Amino acid sequence: MKNFVNFFESVGKLRKVSRRGSVLIGSKQPVTVTDHLFRTAIMSWVLGKEKKNLDLKKILEIALIHDLCELYAGDKSPYDYNSILPKDKKQWPELFDKWPRYSLKEKKKIALEKRRVEGKALDKLTQGLPSKIRKDIRNSWLEYDKNLTKEAKFVKQVNRLEALLQALEYGKEEKIRVYNSWWVGSREKIDDPVLIKFMNSLAKEFSVKNSV
Repeated sequence: MKNFVNFFESVGKLRKVSRRGSVLIGSKQPVTVTDHLFRTAIMSWVLGKEKKNLDLKKILEIALIHDLCELYAGDKSPYDYNSILPKDKKQWPELFDKWPRYSLKEKKKIALEKRRVEGKALDKLTQGLPSKIRKDIRNSWLEYDKNLTKEAKFVKQVNRLEALLQALEYGKEEKIRVYNSWWVGSREKIDDPVLIKFMNSLAKEFSVKNSV
């Protein structure tokens, strides 16, 4: 049981890993990876009930596991690649209004490197667990990372929605500007009818006009 204790203790440390986007926009109370994992799991399960033919057990597993690797890999924003983030923080607001664009070649390179780093981090996190459990965790993570199933695709879109909701909450609670990129990225990545409906409700509830 000692290895289980060590694993759960390590997972608990995600409470101290801040979400990169929260830090970049200057939140005084940045949410953590644990915060994100929990709400993404709840949102995926609840909104998944509005769908037919989705395996809710699989959805929960994927949602709870998808960012565990960030304990060792860290959390990165779309602006952390290819050195597009200016050293001068005064230039950040203008950059954050635009969703970062990469060529297909760049996207593939980024995805492969991200998968390599996160896979290694996940192996380190789960190294003391029984082989079957390690395999199950890794398979669920790969299912999400590679978008292999309808459940993985659903969770990946909810993942984006949770980040959008958090940005809107920052705007309401800390008066932090909700950059256009939050909406652009969400509109481009979300195509599930249920999730589009929820996204439109977010715009209405938070009185967002002309969300892109």
